[in-house]
Amino acid sequence: MPLNEPETSLISRRSLLRGGLSLTAAAGAGPLLSACSGGSGSSDGVAADGTVTITMWHGQADQGKATLDKLVADFQRRNRKIKVNASSGGVLADSMLQKITTALSSGQYPDIAYIFGPDIASVARSPQVAHLGKFTKEPSLRWDDFYPAARDAVTVDGEARGFPALVDNLCVAYNKKVFKAAGVPEPTASWSWDDFVATARSLTNPSQGVFGTGWPADGGEDCVWRIYPMIWDAGGDIVNKDGTKVAFDGDSGLQALTTINQLGKDKSVYPDTKPGSETMYQIFSNNKMGMVATGPWQLPDFVDNKTEYGVVPLPTYNGNPVTIAGPDTWTVFDNGSARVEAAVKFLTFLTNGAQDVQWASQAGSLPLRNSTAESAGWRKHVSSTTGLDVFSQALGYARTRPTIPTYPKISQPLGQAIVKMLLDKATPQDALDEAVQTANAALATG
Repeated sequence: MPLNEPETSLISRRSLLRGGLSLTAAAGAGPLLSACSGGSGSSDGVAADGTVTITMWHGQADQGKATLDKLVADFQRRNRKIKVNASSGGVLADSMLQKITTALSSGQYPDIAYIFGPDIASVARSPQVAHLGKFTKEPSLRWDDFYPAARDAVTVDGEARGFPALVDNLCVAYNKKVFKAAGVPEPTASWSWDDFVATARSLTNPSQGVFGTGWPADGGEDCVWRIYPMIWDAGGDIVNKDGTKVAFDGDSGLQALTTINQLGKDKSVYPDTKPGSETMYQIFSNNKMGMVATGPWQLPDFVDNKTEYGVVPLPTYNGNPVTIAGPDTWTVFDNGSARVEAAVKFLTFLTNGAQDVQWASQAGSLPLRNSTAESAGWRKHVSSTTGLDVFSQALGYARTRPTIPTYPKISQPLGQAIVKMLLDKATPQDALDEAVQTANAALATG
C-alpha cells in the first residue's frame, strides 16, 4: 500500500521532523530540569516473581498508536517477565516536553518517553535521564547498525541517553505538470544549487501565479533547518566543537544566504509566512509551484491529491550529497537498574529487524537501521510509493542538528536572517553578520 497515514499522525509527523513547536519550551525548561534531584520516580517495578513493569509514554494517535500496540503485544508474548504499560501519556507528541518536564519535577516519570530530537539535550540535563553507554557497547544491540544521524540524535555529551525513535530527511519534490508546462527539463540527482536557482527562475510565471519554489518564512525551525545542508556542503557547521560560537560565520554561511537571497531577488520563491507551511504545500499540490524541499511525511498528501510528482536529492555546491535528518528519540529515564535494563531490552526489540520495518512502513517514516533499509520487506514497501526510495537512500549521508541545550540561541537569529533573504530586505553579508553577532552573544551567556 502507498503511504497513507491519518491526518492527526501526519500533523505530528511534520512537527517531529521540524522540531519547531517545542524549541521555545525546550529553551525555557533548563532551570527546572537541572534543579531536579536524583532518585527513583516510583517503586522499583519488580514483582515477587521477577516480572518487571515499565511505563512508556509514546504520544502517538491513530495509526502510530495502533502499530505500537501491536508491537508491544508481540514483545510481551516473547518476554513474559517484562510488562510494558504503553500509552500516549495523555498528550500527543507535540506536548510531550511539557508533560515530561512536569513529571520530572513531581518525581513521577515514565521509563520511556517520546522526546523530539531538538529537545533531548535540555531534558538530559535532568539526572533522572538514564545513561546508556554500557548498553550501546553490547554486540547484541548492534548500535552501529543505526544510521549515524539517528545515533547522533540520542547522544548527549558523547553518551546515548535513549534510542532512535523516528528519522526523516529532506529531498526535493518537483511537480511534473509545472515542469512540462514551462518546457523545463526535470531535475536530476547530480544538480547544483546554481541549477536549482536557474530552474526556479525558469519555472516562475507571474501571469499564471506559478512560483519556482517555496520556503517557510516565519523564522521558525521549519525555515531554519533547511539551510543547514547548504552550510555543511559549503564547508561550515552549525556550532564549533565546544559550543561557544557558531561555525557558519565565514564563506559557508555567506554562500548559503546568497543562494536564498537570489531566489528572493528573482521573486521565484513563495515565502510562506504562516506557521506550518501549509500554504506552500497547497500551492505545490495545486500545480502552481515547481519544486519544494520536503520530507517523506508529505508524500501521502501528494498521493491523495493525485499530484504528478518526482523526488530528487537536494542540490549541492561541491557534488557531495548531504541532507539533514530530523530524528526523534525514545528517551530512557532511570527508575532503577532493573527497569532501565527492561526498557533497553524492549527498545532493542522495537527498533530491530521486522519491528523496524513494521513501524517505519505502517507509521509513515523511514528505517532506523541500515539492515532494515536493505531488507526485502522495506524494499517492497519502498516500491509502492513514488520517491520514497530517494528519501531512504539519503539516510546514508544525512546529518543532524547538534544535541545541545543552547541550540535555540542559534536557530532564532538565523531564522530572522533567512526571512530577510527571502524578502530581499538586506544584503547576505549584513544578514549574516547580524545573525552571527546575536547568536554568539547569546551563546557567551551560557
